[in-house]
Amino acid sequence: GITVGAVCVYPTRVTDAVNALKAAGCNIPVASVAAGFPSGQTPLETKLAEIKLAVEYGAREIDIVISRSLVLTGQWEGLYEEIRRCREACGEAHMKTILATGELGSLANVYKASMIAMMAGSDFIKTSTGKEVENATFPVGVVMMRAIREFYWQTGNKVGFKPAGGIRTAKEAITWLMLVKEELGVEWLTPELFRLGASSLLEDIEKQIFYHVTGSYALEHDLAMA
Repeated sequence: GITVGAVCVYPTRVTDAVNALKAAGCNIPVASVAAGFPSGQTPLETKLAEIKLAVEYGAREIDIVISRSLVLTGQWEGLYEEIRRCREACGEAHMKTILATGELGSLANVYKASMIAMMAGSDFIKTSTGKEVENATFPVGVVMMRAIREFYWQTGNKVGFKPAGGIRTAKEAITWLMLVKEELGVEWLTPELFRLGASSLLEDIEKQIFYHVTGSYALEHDLAMA
């Protein structure tokens, strides 16, 4: 009964992922990284076209990545407009906005970018693409969660949180769960409001489940997927 919250692929593989999941008889949503992932260094028109194509192919969730230059040069209105138009292009699909926090320069910028992303309609805010030198860290996570809490107090809207990049062990994942519970509350501990970027976690999660079931640690050939 253990499943992931979504299967995330590049836009060109959305159709393949949708068909594979349908053939397997499961309803796990397909998410797609769009909008110039991971650098964000493509024209806005290209980002919007990529988002629309991914949705057309069957993606039910879209992970966009912001233009870091808008944050670093203080173009906050421009950042809002970019995210708003991406949200519009997503249509019915849920949108996660990746802030690439390791490249924003300061925690103050992380907080401002978080607030603007939520104001522009993001369903989730996400720490990182996983491709930056610095990805999900606990200080950044606390700042983003406190922005989510403030936004909820001000508007009544609950926005999801997703740390991603560099989370490699089950113990780290549990620490993130604890942090979310303490900062945002138990109601955020659902797939609708909390996700973990888990691609690097697979091997350790498999190891821990194997140990729980068998009482011994797995050998390398026991975990083919990892």
